[in-house]
Order: sequence, then structure tokens, then C-alpha cells
Amino acid sequence: MSGIASRFDFKEIQEKVSLHLRPWHRSFQFWVRAADIYTGYKVFQVRVSFVKDVQKQHAMWERQHELAADKIYAMCSDLGGFFLKVAQIIGKPDLAPAAWVKKLVTLCDQAPATPFDGVQRVLEKELGQSISEIFEKFDVNPLGSASIAQVHLARLKGNKNDVAVKVQHPGIQELMMTDIRNLQAFALYMQKTDIKFDLYSVTKEMETQIGYEFDFLREANAMERIHHFLYENNRKSPVLVPRVVRDLASRRVLVMEYIDGIPILKLGDEMAKRGINPGGKMAAAAKQNILKSLTLAYGQMILKSGFFHADPHPGNILICKGSEVALLDYGQVKDLPDQLRLGYANLVLAIADNDPVKAMESYRELGIGTVSNCGNEQQELLRLAQTMFDTKLPPGVVMLQPFSEDSSIKKIAVESFPEELFSILRTVHLLRGLSVGLGINFSCAEQWRPIAEGALYNAGRLKGANRKSRVRKLSSFRRFSWRN
Repeated sequence: MSGIASRFDFKEIQEKVSLHLRPWHRSFQFWVRAADIYTGYKVFQVRVSFVKDVQKQHAMWERQHELAADKIYAMCSDLGGFFLKVAQIIGKPDLAPAAWVKKLVTLCDQAPATPFDGVQRVLEKELGQSISEIFEKFDVNPLGSASIAQVHLARLKGNKNDVAVKVQHPGIQELMMTDIRNLQAFALYMQKTDIKFDLYSVTKEMETQIGYEFDFLREANAMERIHHFLYENNRKSPVLVPRVVRDLASRRVLVMEYIDGIPILKLGDEMAKRGINPGGKMAAAAKQNILKSLTLAYGQMILKSGFFHADPHPGNILICKGSEVALLDYGQVKDLPDQLRLGYANLVLAIADNDPVKAMESYRELGIGTVSNCGNEQQELLRLAQTMFDTKLPPGVVMLQPFSEDSSIKKIAVESFPEELFSILRTVHLLRGLSVGLGINFSCAEQWRPIAEGALYNAGRLKGANRKSRVRKLSSFRRFSWRN
């Protein structure tokens, strides 16, 4: 034990000095690049306003988005860390220009790997034993490296099954907290000048949630809790959840069951490899089963339990044999208070029923403060709810464009937005991005309606006659009717 410590003392001192200087350099890099991208768009908006030809305007916007996409990609790629998560959030087909998506999607599951000697230092310091004492084999090259940690394939001594070993990158916590605070300052400026939405609260919730991700013991507890909930509430869990190796979990190291599967972004390539037409009936059925599993799991977690996995980006989803879905990485989870869980259940019903009056009531119950800048306030509030909290885009909306004059956010200013709701907002947007990527346009609100009704009924907020309707709809949910 003391031999391990002394061997790494000198390298640890070198690392600490280097890590101390990195946040200052990153802050400078962020502000220089962010200012360049922002001013580029503002200057372009003035220039394009003088062009009257609509087709020429469109071509100019496409070119501007391509230029900005190159700069955003370079910033996220060079800085890594938190900015890889930013790329995951904004790099969605429904949320950003096509040029941004094309560039940023490649960053979702790529991050620089920590060299093996750094991994070894963290692992042996956290677990108090050498790698050779714990593992029969340990792959030096990681299976993958994300913004906070990387994962290695290994096998425990005396065990025939492989395990996944998640090891935190050294010094990453201080770097990511610096990144988030820079983004918060930028968000404050943006919401005062261009986007009438409470962006600062959104970034504060991001700070809280990402702060939790550095504690792998918390992640282990979350994984076990969600595993228990999904397996207890279904004959067969809609998604696979890895089992934790409890004796080998610490703040910066987590050993868990290894689940073999194909990353969802590579599903099309795998189908083509097996001679399956990606546009054929067999592929369509597989894609529908995948979304069915994810939608059911998230509907139950958010509306029935209130405790849910809040990071369903493509890098965390594997497709296993028989179109089974595995959900990985439980660093970002959210535990909703019952008031918000039931308020969101009401909003789900408002969206599913296309009911603007119920949507307004739900806004008030959830504490979403709005100021109207239009005559048809009720319809715009419903349209904004559909845009924010449903996977199916409202009629006529191809992607979210906050700068557009026709945007609901321009017509309905969101002045206050509970931080806790951001996790639901982000989850729905990630599910929407997956559905768009799989070529299926569906409403999660319609599919979640029976679960929302069940939650409200159990809380005594849905009475008598509606119960038969709820049971009938639960049956239709299992059939999972899709609307393309």
C-alpha cells in the first residue's frame, strides 16, 4: 500500500501544478471563441436583412450555419469536458441547424482518453489494491472515453464474467465547474439580449446535476434504485440496467456488469452489415421496439416514480440481441418532488389532449412564469408546451429556432423556469433527437397519457369515471400505436 503511494507522489505533484493552471487558460479560450461565434451571427443578421430574395437569404443562412458549426465543433473538441455535454444537448436535428448537427453528432461519444498510468493511479488509490490483485485481466485500451470518465473491460479474479470499470479523469471536476460558470455568465447575457427564456436557471440545474456525476457512489445507488424499480414494476424490464459490484465502488471508480451491445448510432451500419434494408419493414419494426422500450421506461420513471435517468443521449444507449435496449451511465439522475411530478403529469395530459386551458393551469402549478407578447396567448402557451415537453414537434415546426420571430419563445417570454424541470426538458429533447434519428415522429405525451392518468389517480386527483378510460389506455400503450 505505501509502495503504491510513494511511487506516484512525484507524478501527482506534477499533475496538481498543471491542473491548477488549466482553468484560467480554458476560461480565456471559451470567451474568445464564444464572442467570435456570437458576433458572427449578429453581424450576419444585419447583413442578411438587406437581402430581399428569400432563396438567397436561405443560402446565406446555410453558409453562416456551416461557418459557425466549424467554430463550435473546434471549441467543443479542443476544450472537451463540459463542452462535450453542451454538444450533446444542442447537436439534435430538431434543436439546431442541420450544419451544426452534422458536425456535433460526431462528438457525442468521443473524448480524449486518460493515459493508462493515470488510470492506474486513480484506480489503485481509490480501491487500495493493485490492479493485478483485483483483476484477472484488465484491458489497457478503454472501451470508450466520455467527458467525465472512461470505461475499461476487465475480469475479476475467480469470476468468468466480464465487468466494465469506470474510472474518472484526473482533475476533471475543477475544469467542468469552471466551464459551467463561464456558460452561466454567457447565458445571463443571452437572456437579456436575444432569447427571452430563463437560461440562467437552466445552467444552474446543469451545475447541480453535473456536480453529482463526480460521485460514483451516488451513481451506484441510483443504478440499483432504478434497476429495482423497473424490474419490480414490469414482468420484464423495458430496458437493461447493469448490476453494480458493490465491493468495488468508490467516489472515482465504479465496477459493474458488462453488457454487450451495439451503440444506437451504429444501428443502421449493423443492419446493413447483416443484409437488412434500413428502410424496410424489419428495420422499422426493430426501431419501433427500441423507442417503445425507451418511452415506456422513461414514462414509468418520470411519472410513476419521479426518480429517473436524466441523460439518454446516444452514447448511453446500447442495442442488444432481440432489439433489447440497455441504458448506461447513471451519473445524471433526478428525483422529482411529488408536486412537480404530478404537475408534469397534468401537463402531459394537456399536451396529449391538445387542451390549452389545462396547459395554462399546468404552467401555474409547475411554477413556469410567462409573459405574453401576442393575442392568442392560450394557443401559443400550448404550442410552447408541445415544443418543450413533447417529442412530436407541433404542426409546421421543423426545428426549434429561438432567434426566429415566429418562435413561441419570442411570443411567450419564459421569465421563470423551475430548475428541477430542466432535467425533464433535456430528457424529452434527447428522446426527440433519437426518434428523429430513427426516422419515427411520435408523441411521448400521447404514449405517456395512461401512466400520467395512473399517477394522478393514485394521488387522488383523478376520479371515478376516468378509471376505466385509464385501464383501456394502458392496454393501448402496450400495443404502442405509432404516428409517423
